[in-house]
Amino acid sequence: MNAPATAAQLSRVDYRTEPSRYRHWSLSVDGQVATLAMNIDETAGLRPGYQLKLNSYDLGVDIELHDALNRVRFEHPSVRTVVITSLKERIFCSGANIFMLGVSGHAWKVNFCKFTNETRNGIEDSSAHSGLKFLAAVNGACAGGGYELALACDEILLVDDRSSSVSLPEVPLLGVLPGTGGLTRLTDKRHVRHDLADVFCTTTEGVRGKKAVDWRLVDALAKPAVFKQAVADRAAALAEASDRPAGAQGVSLTPVQAAYDADALRYAHVTVDIDRDRRTATFTVKAPTGAQPVTTEAIVAAGATWWPLAMARELDDAILQMRTNELEIGTWLIRTEGDAAAVQAVDACLLAHRDHWLVRETIGLIRRTFSRLDVSSRSLFALIEPGSCFAGTFLELALACDRSYMLALPDDAARAPRIAAGEVNFGLYPMATGQSRLARRFYGEDVALQAVRARLGEALDADAAFDLGLVTASPDDIDWADEVRMVIEERAAMSPDALTALEANLRFNGPENMFTRIFGRLTAWQNWIFNRPNAVGEKGALKLYGKGEKPHFDRNRV
Repeated sequence: MNAPATAAQLSRVDYRTEPSRYRHWSLSVDGQVATLAMNIDETAGLRPGYQLKLNSYDLGVDIELHDALNRVRFEHPSVRTVVITSLKERIFCSGANIFMLGVSGHAWKVNFCKFTNETRNGIEDSSAHSGLKFLAAVNGACAGGGYELALACDEILLVDDRSSSVSLPEVPLLGVLPGTGGLTRLTDKRHVRHDLADVFCTTTEGVRGKKAVDWRLVDALAKPAVFKQAVADRAAALAEASDRPAGAQGVSLTPVQAAYDADALRYAHVTVDIDRDRRTATFTVKAPTGAQPVTTEAIVAAGATWWPLAMARELDDAILQMRTNELEIGTWLIRTEGDAAAVQAVDACLLAHRDHWLVRETIGLIRRTFSRLDVSSRSLFALIEPGSCFAGTFLELALACDRSYMLALPDDAARAPRIAAGEVNFGLYPMATGQSRLARRFYGEDVALQAVRARLGEALDADAAFDLGLVTASPDDIDWADEVRMVIEERAAMSPDALTALEANLRFNGPENMFTRIFGRLTAWQNWIFNRPNAVGEKGALKLYGKGEKPHFDRNRV
């Protein structure tokens, strides 16, 4: 029997919102330009114990930003440039709320940083894959996470008013690192010289004016009198580089319908069943049923009910819900259910119409959702059983897992589960590394990849899948229950900390890039710092900020 849910589990964070409920952002659209303006309500923090002064943000602010970005992607396809700015006088954004960080536990801080990282990475993902360009119109002081938000944009325009500056003051002020990619984007993206970056990140006053341009911290300056026009000009110039369609009709992102019970999450196409005794969650993702649209006109008419879009939105919500609200559920068992042919038919439609704006945005949402699975600090095991449909897009779920177990039924061909690789598995949903998960699995080795390609679309039984290296093990029906049980029990007995580190290292075995460094190198160091007394001890810099006391540092270098 499952143990009772705790109060924390019952007061779960809800990632679902829509513009009429925003407390911190306003979204406006004028032709090919959308403006996302921050005006953060300091009294509307997601948790008690702090105020969101100076346009500082918490998880609730970023939940709204994540939703607003999806609104632009899907509801406003004619938008080519998004301007991110502030409605507050002389303040763009002061970053993550320091007092929120000071009163939050370690897990909350880490999950908050991870979600904000994913949201900012999503900005760059849309710029690279969907032609949606971003301009940070920095119209006031821009510090910490505020500057990291600007760094995620394609261009940064800074008001030249002799006071507005950009800064990353986390090291000298708080004893922590810029937590959402700032250090990495300075070097990898903006190519700020390493010595100048060192100076920039160890001073508190920031850099403004011509020096900010010379150091490559911003792209351009504009005096206050012409700032509004300069923003309009740069937004129009960025729009010229976009191929988003003029005059296209968007689709409304109707609310994701979900039932959150103490031990289950239930959606139309996804269910999550929690076993608290075993510390597992079983994700079941369901194939489409009934006739699916095959023309772009029919796809647009289906809108948010179109199966791949609806499924991806539900799976994304389920991952976020479980990641934030169920910290002790350490193993996620991934199952699929339904007709593999139905999944493959939708895959064919995605490939045939991949250049259509709505199909492209849906592929992008699936790509970002699978990437969210990659960086979740949970053990992921795929269970391939009778009734499964791990084909094409759904095979990607198994390829994302740390292990996959496929039931062998040599004496019952009718019930034996099968998997099938498709063209979508060769790059439609790249990981953060830019590799397909098949390429990651086989280290890009051509012989193994060509062996899979030679059997593209073929329904493979357990023996064939195992021989191709597509599954970890293929026990028969005599051994299946015991082997799966032992695997789950062994995992639950191991240190969650060590497993998180192990999984993150093994999942990203391919080439390094900016995103992997943000989620690997930067996150690892920040996690360590978040546990150190120099930051979070009673005399740590983060704990004492704003109290008028000087931090006490352990001077040992570790």
